[in-house]
Amino acid sequence: MRLANLLIASAVLTAGLHAADISTNYANADNLNDVINHYIAAQQAQQEALRGARMEVEIDAQFPSLEKKGKLRVLRMISKFGKISFDQISQFIGDPVVKKEIIGRYLALEQEQREPGSMAITPANYKFQINAVITQGSPEEKKQVYIFKLTPKRKAVGLFKGELWLDGATGMPLKETGQFVKSPSAWLKSIRFVRDYDLRNGISILKHLHTTLDVRVVGKAELNADYSTPTWLEDEQAAVGFP
Repeated sequence: MRLANLLIASAVLTAGLHAADISTNYANADNLNDVINHYIAAQQAQQEALRGARMEVEIDAQFPSLEKKGKLRVLRMISKFGKISFDQISQFIGDPVVKKEIIGRYLALEQEQREPGSMAITPANYKFQINAVITQGSPEEKKQVYIFKLTPKRKAVGLFKGELWLDGATGMPLKETGQFVKSPSAWLKSIRFVRDYDLRNGISILKHLHTTLDVRVVGKAELNADYSTPTWLEDEQAAVGFP
């Protein structure tokens, strides 16, 4: 049975996280490299697991200074080859300018997904620096989160300066936050973002995206996207009895 059928229970981060000193076991370069290599392997497993997945996305965007807002729901699809595409599944509500200039551009950027070689979060593209290790959970079931500062090794579209939060047990990402070092459009002065993930059966699933854009002429824009639990087409067909 596919992994999709196992993605039922969500592993929620325990409340009351507290910062801890960096463990001596991870204070040297070799052990930190082990953590990074664990993450890279986990990312490959994640990408494979999500091929063919579909999820609904609720998008809410606005130009605060212009008092213009808009909402849209789309279906986000990942092909067998990892290509991202979108289908609109609800009527857009709001100002057309928001749909075109914020939501439309966001969907276009999402489809220009991070290529494995050119934009991936790897030592080839980024300098990794450990910022902290966070311990969470009860004394009997402690978990660790590794927070790395990321500095891109070149200025290119798709690369960002910020932080990467990793689950110590699985190597999966829990959070990515930062600012893109090069704007993909002359229309945009800067883009800041926070991506939050849920761990489900050992796989990271994107749950929420918050983006703040500094747009030339009109000023600040904001976008929030909430992602549903992914499903797979063949699993849906099997559930209703299709061959």
